[in-house]
Amino acid sequence: MNEGSSRLLDSINSPDDLKKIEADLLPQVCNELREFIIDALSCNPGHFGASLGVVELSVALHYVFKTPYDKIIWDVGHQAYGHKILTGRRDNFHTNRKFKGISGFPNIFESEYDAFGVGHSSTSISAGLGMAAAASLAGETDRQVVAVIGDGAMTAGMAFEGLNNMSTLKSNMTVILNDNNMAIDPNVGGFSEYLVDIATSHTYNKLRTEGFKALEKLKLAGPRSKEMITKLNNSLKNLLTKQTNIFEGLNIRYFGPVDGHDVHHLRRVLSDLRDIPGPKVLHVITKKGKGFKLAEENQTAWHAVGDKFDKITGKNLSIKSTVPKPPKFQDVFGNTLVELAEKNDKIVGITPAMPSGCSLNIMMEKMPDRAFDVGIAEQHAVTFSAGLAIAGNTPFCNIYSSFMQRSFDQVIHDVALQNLNVVFCLDRGGLVGADGATHHGAYDLSFFRGIPNLIVSSPMDEIELRNLMYTAQLPDQGPFSIRYPRGNGSNIDWQQPMEAIKIGTGRCLTKGDELAILTIGPIGIKAQQLIAKFKKTGRSIAHYDMRFVKPLDEKLLHDVFQNHNKVITIEDGTIVGGLGSAVLEFMADHEYSSKVKRLGIPDKYIEHGTQTELYGLCGFNKEGIEKSMNEMLS
Repeated sequence: MNEGSSRLLDSINSPDDLKKIEADLLPQVCNELREFIIDALSCNPGHFGASLGVVELSVALHYVFKTPYDKIIWDVGHQAYGHKILTGRRDNFHTNRKFKGISGFPNIFESEYDAFGVGHSSTSISAGLGMAAAASLAGETDRQVVAVIGDGAMTAGMAFEGLNNMSTLKSNMTVILNDNNMAIDPNVGGFSEYLVDIATSHTYNKLRTEGFKALEKLKLAGPRSKEMITKLNNSLKNLLTKQTNIFEGLNIRYFGPVDGHDVHHLRRVLSDLRDIPGPKVLHVITKKGKGFKLAEENQTAWHAVGDKFDKITGKNLSIKSTVPKPPKFQDVFGNTLVELAEKNDKIVGITPAMPSGCSLNIMMEKMPDRAFDVGIAEQHAVTFSAGLAIAGNTPFCNIYSSFMQRSFDQVIHDVALQNLNVVFCLDRGGLVGADGATHHGAYDLSFFRGIPNLIVSSPMDEIELRNLMYTAQLPDQGPFSIRYPRGNGSNIDWQQPMEAIKIGTGRCLTKGDELAILTIGPIGIKAQQLIAKFKKTGRSIAHYDMRFVKPLDEKLLHDVFQNHNKVITIEDGTIVGGLGSAVLEFMADHEYSSKVKRLGIPDKYIEHGTQTELYGLCGFNKEGIEKSMNEMLS
């Protein structure tokens, strides 16, 4: 759209404004909305492909339903950019994912149109069903609830639990299955193939369409017409699909599949469904990245964009440093796993739908029979790993820290209780940045520390990551957790030979007698840099890399408290229950009385922003750590 030209989108500040536009002009609204998203993300990167794929669906939903009275829940969350732009946030969209700006995900504190907070997947059906049941209890028979579930979210067990419960209730609930056959990486599993079978049944779709046309020609009127159409639809489904429709088998009325990029047809279908009471599923076929050729052709790479790009050519416009960057932690994980697996034929890799994100794709390419993408199913991933382990294998189960929260019970019940050697590699530990509160890996050190049998560790650099991975696959280690952050590590030779680390041992990196700093994980690099700075001024500061929060290195801690009366603990995790808490518990148990200052993520949810901004907000960026050091030394 040329600068200064008149856009319909400029007049839309709410769904009420959208409804004032003639239906014939909705394709223009869609084109403008798609172009707006492309323009905005070319300058302010974020999730890209998913929202482009649901532009027509976003417009049709807000055109047909009475939001915010009617509730629309956008599962996964990164589908919702078009929704946000249509609901009063167009002029603020340039702040998307920025510090103090709007969230990249639906957020109930941000807008009344965001019916439910989402960031992880597969929660929409359960939440929506609760809202629909509440509407029934309140006698609000006209209130509609719509759950838009897509980007692989239907593979998670919770989605099926919601469907199962939905089949027993008669509340007004519509599930829109946004079927693009993609999560971040291509969908896997039988359910994905099942949907393809339905969507590509040309005979079924052809006869169904011709049957509808025949009924229309008969000009059937009144309630009998809808009844006959419904009977025809169900009969064709039962006759022509390869297997019984899973939704109809649950007594949930199924409609579709329909073209998710035909806004006129979507509007008519949604209008019809709005008038049909009870639980329903609408199967919508979309293309992730629709309208941007490069995103359509390479959907995984364009799931989210991390840099500014030319909206015509797709060329990266960010200025690249000529200084080589150290490798990303996830790439060190991926390459190290292959290296270990080449020497240990019992090693297998598991990920819940994040092969490219966690770099398990490296093993999947080189050893496809020994690497498993189980779909968005974190609970299953953990118990699947337990089954592999009890049969004598050594599974490396890679799950993002914030997603591991979903499988906490399985870690306790299926792995730790049976003392199985499952190695949990927790990517994205700590403050992750622009994805915000739903994605920060803040809690794993704390919630894992309370589980018997479980070794809980975090490497300071890539060498230590490799050494911990090597240690974890040695015989008789039991459950083992290794957490590391998103992004690049240090400029070190991470390819040096691996060696075992004695479980529960830390290391003294710098000796000193005025102050002791205890760190866990890569935050220790910042501490080292500051200690070197203080050393130039004549201050004597000790630095201990703890490496393990469970078991703690008690010998090291006795040495610390016998020789230091001032101690700072630093961790990129919640300050409640983490390293600092473990150190205070040790002090209390052994009656030490040193002064301790704890730095970490405070006991509150941290918003989105750059990692640097968020470290500053939490007080353990370099400036914050230096301030605490000065306070303790004064």
